[in-house]
Amino acid sequence: MSQVKESIEVDVPVTTAYNQWTQFESFPQFMEGVERIEQRTDTLTHWVTKMAGVKREFDAEITEQVPDHKVAWVTVGGQAEQSGLVTFRPIDPAHTEVTLMMDFDPEGMAESIADKLGFVDRQVKGDLKRFKHFIEERGAETGAWRGNV
Repeated sequence: MSQVKESIEVDVPVTTAYNQWTQFESFPQFMEGVERIEQRTDTLTHWVTKMAGVKREFDAEITEQVPDHKVAWVTVGGQAEQSGLVTFRPIDPAHTEVTLMMDFDPEGMAESIADKLGFVDRQVKGDLKRFKHFIEERGAETGAWRGNV
């Protein structure tokens, strides 16, 4: 298993950052390689990704969700094996630190080489920068899900 951890400061309150992150279907607007996400239930999402020419479909189950604090997930079945956690820490009333941690299992030689060359780290860092731009430009979330899991 490989691991990645990246953080970014966003210029919005913690509730705004968290609420936007719960809108999984908006991820393709700021996550490279994510073609589509469907929210199937409160705790199950279906992902379609395409990275380095490799298309994958898999489900992810939310294993823990605490409003304004964290969202954790693990893949279930499908063509990818990963788990992760995103946390939200208020810096002050108008700024939030978002930290994304992922464990993943590269599949095949191409993915293993890409991982060793830091491709996944750069991808996550870029996705967080695009999230920052996305939420700061809007100034408000596109929706929210405030339930606990």
